[in-house]
Amino acid sequence: MRVLAAMSGGVDSAVAAARAVEAGHEVVGVHLALSAKPGTLRTGARGCCTIEDSHDARRAADILGIPFYVWDFAERFTEEVIETFVGEYAAGRTPNPCLTCNEKIKFEALLEKAMALGFDAVCTGHYARLTVEDGVPVLRRSRDEGKDQSYVLASLTAEQLGHSMFPLGDSLKSQVRQEAAERGLAVAKKPDSHDICFIPDGDTKKFLESKLGQKPGQLVDAETGAVLGEHTGVHGFTVGQRKGLGIDAPAPDGRPRYVLSLEPVSGTVKVGSADHLGVTEIDAKRPIWPSQRELDGPTECVVQVRAHGGTADAVAEVADGGMSIRLRRPLRGVAPGQAVVLYRPEEEGDLVLGSALIAATR
Repeated sequence: MRVLAAMSGGVDSAVAAARAVEAGHEVVGVHLALSAKPGTLRTGARGCCTIEDSHDARRAADILGIPFYVWDFAERFTEEVIETFVGEYAAGRTPNPCLTCNEKIKFEALLEKAMALGFDAVCTGHYARLTVEDGVPVLRRSRDEGKDQSYVLASLTAEQLGHSMFPLGDSLKSQVRQEAAERGLAVAKKPDSHDICFIPDGDTKKFLESKLGQKPGQLVDAETGAVLGEHTGVHGFTVGQRKGLGIDAPAPDGRPRYVLSLEPVSGTVKVGSADHLGVTEIDAKRPIWPSQRELDGPTECVVQVRAHGGTADAVAEVADGGMSIRLRRPLRGVAPGQAVVLYRPEEEGDLVLGSALIAATR
């Protein structure tokens, strides 16, 4: 096939491209310039998409002997990912920008352009597996459970998955690094990027304040209604947060307080004990079915509500164009705006059934 390999400049995408070449495909490498003002040098493991990253991707492509291009997606990334991220926080929700980037940039904008240029598939370094079931591509967890990225890929459609390649799905991260070294790729020991790529210093609150300004409000005890303090904006908090609340006095029982809910209109942040964090019901909107199979009545499944962790057995069903989910055991820190991903519960419980955005919890 003619394969477009998305090369971020990291070890995973470099090895994924190498495996596509080794499999006999006609491979072209592309680095996505996502920042209008990319940093010259990368700082440790924070951020990505710097000029240094594009150079690392180009060097890897040279070693693999494949053509290499840089495509400017900065404007669309700003509109689709950064502005959505800021808007969601302003509305009191907690988005996952990596999921949005995969959906809107790598597997919508990039894939559309690749198809228009005559490519058959886009290859990435994501840790996830693709198999075929009843003639339809299905998404599964990767072999390396600690690196699994099926959660942030669960918003892709069956059509998009049909034009996707994830060559690392059956590998452990340690094997990928060893292979990179054996292939002579200089990125073999390069640190993985962490946090949010467009907030390289890791200070999300400061970034949001630079975009939204200060919108003072009150920190309120959810049980008594007592005002416990002031804050500079609900966008500085997320459900389940414990640290950085800015409350001087300890709780009467001496136990930690957590953020329980956010009210962006009134500017109220309600806090309380961990006992009130447990969620047993989730209402979700905008369901997506990667395998084209919508749930047929109440369905037993395993749900995941965060990129790493937050799983529980559940019963899910389609309701009013959205999804209603009842958890078999309570989960903490389930925030509106996050994705909920459904996995098949049987022995092969690594198969993604669907995903949706969390709208409300109880």
